[in-house]
Amino acid sequence: MTKPVLLGTCIALMIIAIVGVDVLFFRNHFWERLMANIGIVLTFAAFALRFLK
Repeated sequence: MTKPVLLGTCIALMIIAIVGVDVLFFRNHFWERLMANIGIVLTFAAFALRFLK
């Protein structure tokens, strides 16, 4: 796969993960949801920097 396709797939998976975690676990908990979302974004960013660089 080419790099733009992998990046697009990574971004799509990140969005799906964030929305899934928000809906399943942290619907009415703002700060916990914010921290979980930041953690998910940082995890995907680390993955992208490690494997797509």
